[in-house]
Amino acid sequence: MTTPDSDGLLAEQLLRLTRRVFRIQKRHLGQRGLGVTPAQSRLLRTLAHCDTPPRMADLAERLEVVPRAVTSLVDALEDGGKVRRVPDPTNRRVIRIELTGDGVKTLRELHDVRRAAAEEILAPLSDEQRAALGGLLDTLVDGPYWQH
Repeated sequence: MTTPDSDGLLAEQLLRLTRRVFRIQKRHLGQRGLGVTPAQSRLLRTLAHCDTPPRMADLAERLEVVPRAVTSLVDALEDGGKVRRVPDPTNRRVIRIELTGDGVKTLRELHDVRRAAAEEILAPLSDEQRAALGGLLDTLVDGPYWQH
């Protein structure tokens, strides 16, 4: 049976783990010299999962951030040649964001960075513990209470 104290401890452990994951990924990003921040990495991954190039407002909604934050991220990524702004073919007033060839290449490298960070974090766990953790995380991430 859980108690408010044990739930509080679990919440604190999850927050500490999240911070550790973030620090390790950031360190791996720096070692690769990709010139991409974790927030920019997230935007690139989001773009990769879009069927068509999204509008800035669509990206803001998917990332659950304010539109101004997306503008700053896109500006930096565009300066680095990883994304480009393109006019919507059906409405020239609408601007969409798409990955460039360099952006696709960077995504592949980011995948390697995330894998290396995960390996570092999960190193202390046995295969059985990793499987159990994966099942628990699936339950938390895919639970019906997350459906909006």
